[in-house]
Amino acid sequence: MPHIPQLTQQFLARFGGGEEGLRVFQAPGRVNLIGEHTDYNGGAVFPAALTFGTTLLIRPRNDRQLGFASTNFDLTRTVPVDGLSYKEEDDWTNYPKGVVWELEQRGIKLSGGYDLLFHGEIPNGAGLSSSASIEVVTMFALLTLEGRKIDTVEIARWSQHVENEFVGVKSGIMDQFAVANGKKDHAIHLDCDTLEYELVPFRSGDYKLVIGNTNKRRGLVDSKYNERRAQCEEAVRDLKAAFPDLTLLGQLTLEQFEANAGLVKDETVRRRARHVVEEIDRVKRSITALTANDLAAFGQLMNGSHDSLRDLYEVTGAELDAMVDAARAVPGVLGSRMTGAGFGGCTVSLVHRDSVERFVSEVGEKYKGATGLTADFYVCDIGDGVKEWKEEA
Repeated sequence: MPHIPQLTQQFLARFGGGEEGLRVFQAPGRVNLIGEHTDYNGGAVFPAALTFGTTLLIRPRNDRQLGFASTNFDLTRTVPVDGLSYKEEDDWTNYPKGVVWELEQRGIKLSGGYDLLFHGEIPNGAGLSSSASIEVVTMFALLTLEGRKIDTVEIARWSQHVENEFVGVKSGIMDQFAVANGKKDHAIHLDCDTLEYELVPFRSGDYKLVIGNTNKRRGLVDSKYNERRAQCEEAVRDLKAAFPDLTLLGQLTLEQFEANAGLVKDETVRRRARHVVEEIDRVKRSITALTANDLAAFGQLMNGSHDSLRDLYEVTGAELDAMVDAARAVPGVLGSRMTGAGFGGCTVSLVHRDSVERFVSEVGEKYKGATGLTADFYVCDIGDGVKEWKEEA
C-alpha cells in the first residue's frame, strides 16, 4: 500500500499550495483468473481486483486547467479542461485526458480545473490493467468531486469507451469492470454481452495467487489480437448457416458448437472458435468448483485454459509457456496459466503458501535458463474495487 504522507509531500512539491481540498482515491489492478479471449466474443470472464493498483491525489484549481503528474513517469502536462484531444506526445496523460473528454460527451462539464498526481504500483505493460486503473480512478474521483451520482457499472462502460474511442484501443470491458466493481475475497463472474455479473467467493485458504511477469515486451499483441477477432467473426459468419441470428460466439453452447463445428470452413478458424466456446464452458465449471470450495478442480481448469490458449488459440509464446511449465513442476501448485492478451505479460498460479518461496526461486531460475529473461513475482490477495481513501481512525 502506498505511503500517503509521502505522496502528499510529492504532490505539494509538484503543484505548490497546501493540503486543503486534497483528496485521495485508489483503484486496483486486476487479474483474470480464467476466461481468456472470451470478452470480445460476448462470453463470460472471471477476473478479480488486486490489492495493489493506482493511487490518485487530486485537488481543485482556481482556473480551467488540468495539471497531470506521475511518480512513475517524468512526463507532466498542463492542459485546458475544454476541447481536449488525443496527442501521441502526451503519452500516459491521454488516459486521464480521455476521461475528462468522455464526461463532457456525457453532458458532465467540469466546474473548474484540477491538479492530479498518479502513483502506480502496477508494472507497466504487464497486462494487469494499469490503463484501466488510471481511467477508473480518474472518473470515480472527478464524479465524486463534482457531486455526481456514482454508478460503478457506468464508470466501467464509460472508461472502456475512453480506451476505445479516445485512446483508440479496441479492448473489451473486462478490465475496467473488474477495477470498478471488485470486492475483497471475491472474483467476478461477468457476462461481457449483457454486463450481468455476480460476485463469487474465492476462499483460497492455504493457497496464494502468484502472478509471474515474464518481462517480455508484448510486441505482437495488437496485430495478433485484431487477427484473432477477425477469425472469430469469420467463424460466426460460417455458423450463421445453422444459427441465422448468431452475432457472437459466446451465444453458443458447447453442444451447439460441437454439432455444427463442421460448418466452419477454415481449420484454423475452427480451432479459434473451439477455444472460445470451450473456455466459456470452463468459466462456468470454475464457478461450480469454487462454490463447492474445490480448489484442486479449479486448478485443473486453469491448466486446461492455458493449454487451449497455447494449442487452439496460439497466443501464448515461448516465454509464457516456459513459465507455466516451470510453475506446474513445483509441488504445491494446483494450476498455472497465462493471463491477459498473451505473447508476453503475466501468468497466474495457485500455489500453497508453504511452497511460495520455492516457487519464486525455482520458477525464476528455470525461466531465466529457458529464455534469458528475469521474471518478477507478486504474491497477491484479492482486493476491493475503486474507492476513496480514508485515513484509518
